[in-house]
Amino acid sequence: MKKNRVRGSLSLLLGTTIWGFSFIAQSVGMDHIGPFTFQAARCLLAVLFLIPCAFVLDIGKCSFRESAAKWKNPTLWRVGLICGCALFVASSLQQIGIVYTDAGKAGFITAMYIVLVPVLGLFLGKKPPKTTVFSVALAVVGLYLLSCMGVSRINKGDLYLMGCALAFSVQITCIDRLAGNLDGLRMNCIQALVVTVLSVPFIPLTKETVVFSDITACWFPLVFSGVLSMGVAYTLQIVGQQGLEPTTASLIMSLESVFAALGGWLILHQTMTAWELLGCGLVFAGVVLSQLPVEMFAKKS
Repeated sequence: MKKNRVRGSLSLLLGTTIWGFSFIAQSVGMDHIGPFTFQAARCLLAVLFLIPCAFVLDIGKCSFRESAAKWKNPTLWRVGLICGCALFVASSLQQIGIVYTDAGKAGFITAMYIVLVPVLGLFLGKKPPKTTVFSVALAVVGLYLLSCMGVSRINKGDLYLMGCALAFSVQITCIDRLAGNLDGLRMNCIQALVVTVLSVPFIPLTKETVVFSDITACWFPLVFSGVLSMGVAYTLQIVGQQGLEPTTASLIMSLESVFAALGGWLILHQTMTAWELLGCGLVFAGVVLSQLPVEMFAKKS
């Protein structure tokens, strides 16, 4: 159990690091193409990347026919469809929200799933430990200091992102309740396919203009967001959540905002204020606290 917890934490930490840097790639990519065009393209790239990966990883374990047969699991497709629909709603609202608000505030509001996940858990009969509740509170304060100091008004982009946070909470909860021991890579491939298919009709509906030269102009953000963020990181999320309680998993994933800030500092040469550094420290503290055994805080008899 402890081994699964460590593996799950490390998987989510790596995935979250990728998401943090992908936030920059998404913002850059949106300078060239619309939200649904970007989303459809990056998720299609993820599907094209994950299908051969599934077969390559089965080399030496089973035959090609047996590897292909794994795709016929009806539970895999059912769970992938459910999680894919939740992910489509969350990703779409995030992509649109980024257009209307600044990246820092977007990161903060999106990360509010760390509050919503335990709330959803209460409705499903799961009560998080008191240490986890305190960890969430620490992380929320840290995220505010990191992302929202000096922000005083709410715009329509923020409302999209609030919906995004709720949808991500549903997706995280669905993975916890339904994924079990399913093949994480194949399930992620299916949810990426679902997001691709659902995104395409919204391109003409939202009157986005698709120009091939604009797509090629942002090929690197698309590849990074598609292969690494959608392909690798979301697979790591599914694998990581299989060994962790959902509230703890959501806390680790909230580090996305921290890594996004660090990515802005390293890649875009953005400066970080003392408040932002304190915010990073509080989020890290909340995540570390959530990883400590509950027994450490129990009263000795």
